[in-house]
Order: sequence, then structure tokens, then C-alpha cells
Amino acid sequence: MITLFWCPQTRASRTLWLLEEIGRPFQVRTIDIRDPEAKKDPDFVKASPMGKVPAIMDATLGGTIYLADSAPIALYLADRYSAAHLAPGIDHPLRAQFLYWMNYTPGVIEPAMMERFMGIEVPRSSSGWGIFDTMIEVLENGLKDKDWLLGDDFTAADVLVGSSVYFMKKFGILPESPVLEAYVERCLERPAYQKALARDSELKD
Repeated sequence: MITLFWCPQTRASRTLWLLEEIGRPFQVRTIDIRDPEAKKDPDFVKASPMGKVPAIMDATLGGTIYLADSAPIALYLADRYSAAHLAPGIDHPLRAQFLYWMNYTPGVIEPAMMERFMGIEVPRSSSGWGIFDTMIEVLENGLKDKDWLLGDDFTAADVLVGSSVYFMKKFGILPESPVLEAYVERCLERPAYQKALARDSELKD
């Protein structure tokens, strides 16, 4: 059984979406990461040394897996529960592109979002993510004339990137972009995302 350590208004919502896409039984354990006492849960400490969510605990025949952070969790779940077809196989020609997009959210989108939120300017040549406008341009080009990042097939990379584009739209920093607006709508139309958003809302209450 997979356990998701969850907290409202955090990145844990995207792992909730991924788990709904996988379609296997899982449970949610609420951890208020803003409360130092709550973070003393021994399982959570093992899963997330930095005390952040999302984090998961997965009881397997070989032992219990503890893991934190959106991208590693998404890669682990997509590969381990391959029946959901959320990741190309290790020898698939699209595997390299999949890995690129899996890292795009933590490595490019989130730093660029912070740049925009903080109103700071960074040199394009020396920042690992380029700049916010470059991030948007690359993302638009990656989705041009395609439904999903890898083409016709929805993958775990779309969970990470799609949720990030949704966050940008929600917080009012997504520039006018027919390509990205259509992408967000396709993400929101997925039954698993609707279930995740509903459950996320229920858990907050």
C-alpha cells in the first residue's frame, strides 16, 4: 500500500493526481509541514529528511520504500507501476525526452516561477533555468501541434508540467498562450485530475 504524506496548498497535490492516474489503492496521511511537532512522525522523517511534501511510503515485498520530492516520486511510481503506461520503457526511443521533461518542473519551471514572483532579473547565460520567458517559449515549442509532451501518449511528465502550468495560471503569472491554455484544459479534463482536485479540496476541510 502506498502512503502519501500530504499537506494543503503544497506540491503534494500533483502526487495525488499521479496516484489517481495509476489507479492503485493508496492512503493519505496529513502532515502539517508548518507545525514542527507534526513533522516528528517517524515515517515522514524517513521519507522526507527536509520535512517537505510530497513524500511517500510504499510497502513492497522487498521492503518499505521511503521517498520525497515530486520528480523522484513521479519517476519511481511511473516505473514501478508500469501497467499504468505513464513512462516509456528504459530502451524506448522517447525515454530520453521523457527524462528531460520529468526534470523540467523542478529544474526550470519552479526556479523561473520564483524569479517572476520575486520580481528579480537573472542573467540568461548563467542561470540554470535561463529566464522565465525562455522557460515559457521552450514549453510552448515542446507542446506545439501535440496533445502531450511526448505526443499522443500522456505520461507522468505531463502530471508534473501540467500541474505547474495550472499553478501559473491560477496565480496569474501565465502569459497569454493558446498552446498552454489548451494544454491546461486537456489536463483538467482528465478524470484522474478531477478526482485529485476534489480529494485535495475534501482533505483541506
